Amino acid sequence: MSLPTDPDQPVLRVPGIRALVWMSLFGFAGYALLLPTAPLWATHGGADEGGAGLVNAVLMLATVTFQTTVPWALRRLGWRTTLVAGVLLLGLPSLAFLLTDELGWILAASAVRGAGFAVVTVCGATAIAELVDVSRRGRAIGVYGLAVAAPQVFLTPSAAWVAESVDFRVVFVLGALPALAVPFAVALGRRLDLLTAGHADGAAPQVLDGAAPSRARMLLALAMPSLVLLAVTTPGGALLTFAPQLGYGALVAMAGLLGLTVAAALSRWLVGGLADRYGPRRFVPPLLALCAAGLVLCAWSLTGTGPGAAGLIAGMTVVGVSYGSLQNLTLVSAFAAVPDRERSVASAVWNIGFDTGTGLGSLVVGFIAAGTSFAVGLLTTAVLCAVVAVVTLVAARTAGRRHA
Repeated sequence: MSLPTDPDQPVLRVPGIRALVWMSLFGFAGYALLLPTAPLWATHGGADEGGAGLVNAVLMLATVTFQTTVPWALRRLGWRTTLVAGVLLLGLPSLAFLLTDELGWILAASAVRGAGFAVVTVCGATAIAELVDVSRRGRAIGVYGLAVAAPQVFLTPSAAWVAESVDFRVVFVLGALPALAVPFAVALGRRLDLLTAGHADGAAPQVLDGAAPSRARMLLALAMPSLVLLAVTTPGGALLTFAPQLGYGALVAMAGLLGLTVAAALSRWLVGGLADRYGPRRFVPPLLALCAAGLVLCAWSLTGTGPGAAGLIAGMTVVGVSYGSLQNLTLVSAFAAVPDRERSVASAVWNIGFDTGTGLGSLVVGFIAAGTSFAVGLLTTAVLCAVVAVVTLVAARTAGRRHA
């Protein structure tokens, strides 16, 4: 269980938060640099759109697979050992890309990176719930979201341009930055090992409604936030992966990615206070609809009859607002659905939804584009967002009638 904190204390002054922020900055720097660059490196070696899409799909498949084991690792190995292993596995394989652009090698290195990314993502989200009380969780998730998003804002838009205009090797060396987060992982792990010691002593779970749910009920409660997250991260993953290949050149891709990542970072931060005050549910359907609209604009811009590069940049920015906001809102919902001692399970399920969507976006849109076009692939993800928006509205109304 978490130790009590002063509700008036700024989030960044809560012990352990600054170590988490620095670990996340270094960890996600490596992720952000390679997300668009590793698929581009595969095409440099002769892979088509489907092969390039496989790179991030394998990364996310490995991530999702290992995320299911992170709660076990935390119980058996402790926070410090698990976190150190995670940042090293995420960072060091970037250097393997220096050796060859052969697709099989790239996929193997991506799989190892996925194991490290699983640890960093699940542990990062879980740490927020352990370090900060529930009344400030939305704001704390917003701060954590800034640390996660900042590397994507500054590095993802420029990574492909640096690789093509300067040298791929520069990006691959910088991609090892997560390994430099070891001191912060040690400091954060030591703090969290202390805070969670009560779990091993059989501390009673604390649940918002006063009753500990069964595992099946708990996973069912996590299903809707995960579905929403999957719906918005599928197009997000596609745009992050394929922006350099949408036909408008490196500068337009960089501008579009900058719009997406800045909008995501700011919205993920700003929506935290709204979630604390009003609850997350009311914002979900309109944000999914907004995402669908942004994707339609992106697809229209790729047809040759639409608004062109300006429309693509605007559409990606609109998608970014939903992409960032819904990350925060769904994580708040996930933590509210579980007892305190199951926070790592909620984090794992949430991250599985996030990374499954990112991987699906890379894989499905890549293969659709190889057979038709990127415009058709993006329209497919817009339909997904619209359908899930309807599902959330129906679920909310059904729940309202049940409690009436």
